[in-house]
Amino acid sequence: MRQRSVGDLMTPAAVSVRPGTTFKEIARILDEYDITAVPVVDDQDRPVGVVSEADLLRRRTSGGVGTTARELMTSPAVVAEPGWHAVRAARTMERHRVKRLPVVGGDGRLVGVISRSDLVQLFLRRDRAIQEEILEDVLVRTLGLPPSALTVEVAEGRVVLSGTVRRKSLIPVAVRLCDGVDGVVEVVSRLGYDRDDTGEDTTCQGDPR
Repeated sequence: MRQRSVGDLMTPAAVSVRPGTTFKEIARILDEYDITAVPVVDDQDRPVGVVSEADLLRRRTSGGVGTTARELMTSPAVVAEPGWHAVRAARTMERHRVKRLPVVGGDGRLVGVISRSDLVQLFLRRDRAIQEEILEDVLVRTLGLPPSALTVEVAEGRVVLSGTVRRKSLIPVAVRLCDGVDGVVEVVSRLGYDRDDTGEDTTCQGDPR
């Protein structure tokens, strides 16, 4: 089961500016490329900050005197790495309240940019593809269940699992694995079990809804 990474989703060869790039040139670049922020890189293409539309507007409305990227940028730059899972990138954006992250390679050089709109692509995945990955990768390969053991229904990214598993402890595992599949918005468990191996009770349960 392979989950898409930042490297899969990012825009490679990202647009960037230098610390000496002027206010007007930054504004032109943001408009030309229809982006909301641009990384500021040093002479070795390592991000040192980010200039956003908000940074430009803040300087204009507050009467600031910043005229170059060095004076306008938010620093240090919050960056991502190509190997990050998309969820980690999304959480980083949320924590730092940014819409885009420069992506750096192992040497710290800029290799791309990932934005919120890139992450949204995960949730545009077709339901059939999600269903097939859950059946083949989660249930058969990972959990070792026969393909007919459970019923998997997917609609608009919402997954409903029904049927009976051998052990109760498998239920949260199955739900967690399904929740990690790209494109899944929600997982609903309607799973029952033959044997309680969690020590909570000694009775078999049917479809717990």
